[in-house]
Amino acid sequence: MTPITVSGTPTHDHVDLAALDGDEFPPSYREFITAAGWARSFGIWLIYPPVLPGYADGLRGRSRHLTERFRASYVDGRAEEFDWMIEPDGSWQVAETLTVFGWSENGDALLWDTSSRDEHGEVTVWESRGMNSLYLLGHSLSEALPLLRERAAALAGPGSADEPPSCDCEPLKPSLLAG
Repeated sequence: MTPITVSGTPTHDHVDLAALDGDEFPPSYREFITAAGWARSFGIWLIYPPVLPGYADGLRGRSRHLTERFRASYVDGRAEEFDWMIEPDGSWQVAETLTVFGWSENGDALLWDTSSRDEHGEVTVWESRGMNSLYLLGHSLSEALPLLRERAAALAGPGSADEPPSCDCEPLKPSLLAG
């Protein structure tokens, strides 16, 4: 994986390290969460870690909710024959197997193709921009990260006030669930 730079100390206190250490997650995701913790990546992306009970913004809770929204949108799009929703790289069959694991502050989703696990435990990574497209980013998170970094820099533009931060990841404070 391309080295990830973190501004300060990664936030891990609320991360479920036992779950992270298991075989449930792809190796490149485990490596990323170990390096970055709970952080804003490339100035825009939130990649959800597995969290301990009582914490918000965890993979299981956010992923389930966002995946339900994604799949409902794509079921409707397929019924309406909005084939542009699977362009440029996807298919309706791929859309059915995708699970959200990250979200951008622009409303874009990072997704895993859970049916594509290879012999190393990696899964393909996709991006759905505005839940209206499917871009294949790579066969692992480590392949996808340079593309996300590059795209974030392009969105900010040269000399922009929204220029990407000098570090890849900005640690975030974990939030407790309301209740």
